[in-house]
Amino acid sequence: MSGLATEAAAGGDPFGTARLRETTLRGWRDSPTRLTEDTNVERDLRVGAYRDRLFVELAQNAADAAMAGGSPGRVRVSLVDSELRFANTGAPLDARGVASLASLRASGKTGATVGRFGVGFAAVRTVSDEPRVLSTSGGVAFSAERTREAAGIDGDVPVLRLPWPLPADVPAGFDTEVRLPLRDGVDGARLLAELAEDVGDLLLALPWLAEFEVDGRVWTRTADGDVVRIRGPVTETRWLTHRGDVVWAVPVNAEGTPEPLEEDVLRAPTPTDDGLSLPARLLASVPVEPSRRRVLPGAELTEVLERAAKEYVELVRLLPAEHRFALVPKPGFPKSTVDAKLRDEVLVTLSDERWLSTQDGVEVSGRQARVLDVDVPGLTALLADLVPRLLGGSAPAQTLKAVSAQVIGIEEVLETLTGVSRDPGWWRDVYAALAIAVESHALAAERLDGLPVPLSDGRTLPGARGCLLVEGSAELLDLLSDVDIPGLRLVHPAASHPLLERLGAKHADARELLNSDQLRDAVERSVEDVRSGLDGTTLAGAVLRLIADCGDDAPRWVGALALPGTETWRRADELVLPTSPLLEIFDEEVFEEDGALDVLDEDFAEDWPQSTLEAAGVLDSFAVVVDDEPHEPDHALPDEEIWWDSLVEPPSTVVAIRDLDLVADDAWPAALRLLAARPETWHALRTPLGHAAWWIAQYAVLEGAAPNEWRLPDADLAGLFDEVPDVGLSEDLLRVAGVRAELTLSTVDEAADLLDRLADPERVVSPGLATRAYDAVVESGVEPRPPRGVRAADGSVVDDALVLDVPWVAGALEPDRYVVAPEEPERLADLLDLPLASGAPAEVTSEGEYAPWAELPALKLVADQLGIRLPDGGVLVHDPLTVRIEGAEHDVQWWSDDRLHAADTSEGLARAFAWAAGRWPDRHLITALLDDPSPRTLLA
Repeated sequence: MSGLATEAAAGGDPFGTARLRETTLRGWRDSPTRLTEDTNVERDLRVGAYRDRLFVELAQNAADAAMAGGSPGRVRVSLVDSELRFANTGAPLDARGVASLASLRASGKTGATVGRFGVGFAAVRTVSDEPRVLSTSGGVAFSAERTREAAGIDGDVPVLRLPWPLPADVPAGFDTEVRLPLRDGVDGARLLAELAEDVGDLLLALPWLAEFEVDGRVWTRTADGDVVRIRGPVTETRWLTHRGDVVWAVPVNAEGTPEPLEEDVLRAPTPTDDGLSLPARLLASVPVEPSRRRVLPGAELTEVLERAAKEYVELVRLLPAEHRFALVPKPGFPKSTVDAKLRDEVLVTLSDERWLSTQDGVEVSGRQARVLDVDVPGLTALLADLVPRLLGGSAPAQTLKAVSAQVIGIEEVLETLTGVSRDPGWWRDVYAALAIAVESHALAAERLDGLPVPLSDGRTLPGARGCLLVEGSAELLDLLSDVDIPGLRLVHPAASHPLLERLGAKHADARELLNSDQLRDAVERSVEDVRSGLDGTTLAGAVLRLIADCGDDAPRWVGALALPGTETWRRADELVLPTSPLLEIFDEEVFEEDGALDVLDEDFAEDWPQSTLEAAGVLDSFAVVVDDEPHEPDHALPDEEIWWDSLVEPPSTVVAIRDLDLVADDAWPAALRLLAARPETWHALRTPLGHAAWWIAQYAVLEGAAPNEWRLPDADLAGLFDEVPDVGLSEDLLRVAGVRAELTLSTVDEAADLLDRLADPERVVSPGLATRAYDAVVESGVEPRPPRGVRAADGSVVDDALVLDVPWVAGALEPDRYVVAPEEPERLADLLDLPLASGAPAEVTSEGEYAPWAELPALKLVADQLGIRLPDGGVLVHDPLTVRIEGAEHDVQWWSDDRLHAADTSEGLARAFAWAAGRWPDRHLITALLDDPSPRTLLA
C-alpha cells in the first residue's frame, strides 16, 4: 500500500487530497508544459483578473454556503498575527469543494450558487502563498514551498493545484474559515479598511448573507417587503428592490424617497468592470469572462438586458408617483457598451409601459403622458380636468422628454384657460402656483401676458394689464364681487393675488377706485339704468362702502348715485334723510311726486352710517356747493346768473348753499338757525360777496319781507329801512342774513334799491343819512341805473338838482337845489346823471378891491394863533359880494372863479382864507377868531 493510500485509509484525508495531488503531479510529469500552463494561469489570475476581488470571491463562497445550509449566513473577518481570517456559517467544506479549490479550470457550483469554490478562489493568491481552508468537516492547506518540493522544481509554481489535508479547526459559531498568512508587503489593516467600505454593497448583492463582521464592526442585512435595510456600525442604508429574473435596486431615505445613483457598475451579481449610468443598480446573471470582470457579448447577454429593461418599470412602480421621475435615465454619454444597450431598452420600456400617474390618478405610459414645460408646484392639480393625461406632482419636462412624453408650454395652458369659467378662488390658487414659479425664476413673467383674469362683473378676460386690484374692507370686497362697472376691469376680490400686479395690474384702494372715470360714468347713469329696469342695489352698496372706507370723503359727482326713495330711485343729492330737519323747513310741495326732492327709504337709511350717506350727497341739512375754479354760473344755484352779473368781477371761488329756494316762506327763521348750526353752511353764509348771503338777503322771507328790506334796531338807517320784527333770531344771525346794520353795498341791485329808496317821497330821510347813503353808493363801485329822483340837501325829493362839488355854490342856492356828496362828487354826478355844481353858469356881479393876505392884520393875527403860514397872493374883498346864478342874483359870503372873492365880513374872509390856506375844516374857528381874537375864543 502506498503512503497516500495509507493516509486516506487512516481517515486523515477526508477530502482525498492525496489522490488529487497524485493526479496533478502525474500530469505535470507526463506533460511538463502542463505545469507551465498551470503556473501561467494562476499567475494571470493573481496579478490580473482577481487582483482586487479577494473579499468579493470569499463573500460569494460564504453566500453559497449559507444557501446550501438553508439559513442566512454570518461572516467574520479578522486579522490575527499577520494572518487574515475569513469565517462563515453554512454548509461545510466537502470533497467536491476541495476538488474545485484545487482546479484552476473547474467550478463546484450548482443550482443558483454564485460560484462556491471555483476559479474565483484564486483571488487568495493576491495576498498569500500559504492559504488554508478549515471547516467542521475538515480542512485543506495550500503551500508554494511544499508544491515546489513535491514537484521537485524551484521558482514559480501554481500553489492552488496541490492541497494537503488539515484537521477540522474553526471558531465557535462558524462552519468554515479561510486563513491567509499575508505575504510580506501586504498591509492587512488596509485590506480590512477597504472591506469595510464595500460591506454594504456585498450584503445587498448577496441576499443569503445576513451579518458581516469586520475586525469587530458589524453590518446586518434585513428585508422588509421590497426594502432592504443594511445597518452598519455608523450609518444605515436602505434599498428599494425588485426581484424577478434580475434584481433592480435604488437607494431610498427613511421616508422612502429615492436617492438615484449617479454611476455604478453591472453586478453579476458582484461587481464587474462594465460601468452603468442608470439611476438604479442592476444585479443580473449574465455571461461573464472567467475573470468575472467583463460580460461576454452575445445573444444571451442581449436577452438578459432586454429582460432587465422590461423589469425596470416594476422597480419604478414601487415608488410613490411623485418620486418615479427620479428613475428616468439622465441624458449623457454611456459608460459602456452594456450601458448604452440597457439605457436604450429602459427608455423604450418607460415610453411604452404604464408607470406615470396623471393628476386624476390614471396610470399612463411615457408616450401618453402630457407634462408642463416648467415646474409649477400645485398647478397640475388645478388643471386636471382641463388638460387630459396631465401628470401630477412636479413632473420634470426635460427628463420626461426621454420617454416620449408630450411637453406642453405654459402658453398652451393659457390658451386652454381662456374662456374657462371657474370660481374666483380657483383662479387665485392658479396665480399662487404660478407666482412661486415666477419668484424662483423657473418661469419668466413675460410668458404669462395672456393669463386670464376673472372680473367682479363675472367676465374672465385675458391679460392682467389694465386690471385693478382692490384693497379695502371685507365688506367692500364682498360688495365689489358682484358689481358690474363697464370699462372698469376690476379683479374679483376673491381672485386677487400679488402675481397680477407683477403682470401689469394696479392696486387701487378705495379712494383711487372712487375717483376712477369708469365708476364716475356708472354713477352718473345709475338713475337712468335703474329706471330702465336694472338693479341698482349692488352699485349703491359698493359706492357707499367705498365712501365709508375713504373716511366719508367723496368727490361731488357721487351725488348722482341712484338710491331708493319713498316713491322711486333718485339721485343721492335729491334725497333727504328720514330724520332730517329739512323735512320741516322745505315747502311741502318739494316732496310731492315729481317734486325737487324725495325722502331716502327708511330701511335703506338704517343700513348705513349717516355720515356716509351725507358724504354721498343725501341731505340732512343744506348742501354746500364748492368750486375753486368757477368759469361760469353753472352750479344749479337759484338765480345764479343774476348774482354772477351783479358782481363787479366774476368770483374767483364759489362757496354756496344749495336748495335755498325750496324753503317755505314761513320757515325762514328755522332755516337760518339750521344754517348757523352747521360749520360748513355757516362758513358759506358768511363768504364775502357769496351767493348764499346775496340770495337770502333778497329772497328769504322774514315777516313778509326780504332781510335786506329790514334794519337792525340800533342801525342809524331810520327812514330808509324799517326795523326788523322779532323773529327769534340773534342780531348776529340777522346781520349775516342781510338785515341792515349799515349802508355797505356789494351789488348793483343793492345800490339801485338804495337809490330808489332815497327817491321815494313817502320816506322821511334826514339830510345826513341821505348824504351817507349817496357816499355808500359811490364807495360800492357798482353802476346802478339812474334813479327817478334824488334826495336834496334839505331832505326833499326833487327831479332835478346839482351835485355839490364845491362849497361856495351852496351859499348861492337853496338846499333843495343840490345833492351833497362829500366823497367823489364827480362819480355821484355820473351815477345820478346830474350836473356838477361847479359847472353851473355863474358870474360875480359886484366890484371888489384886491388885498394881499399879508396886509390883512386881523387874518395875520389869526394865522399866528393857529400856526398857519400865510398863503401867497390875496383876495378880492367886496362889500357886498353878489353873484348871478341860475338867472338870479344872490348875496354870498365868498366865491371862487379864476380869482378868490370874499365879502367884507368875518364869515366871508374866514372861508376864503381857509380855502386858500388848505384849512377848510378850520373855517368856523377862523371866523370866531376874527370876531374875537382873544385866547378864550381859541382855547375855550
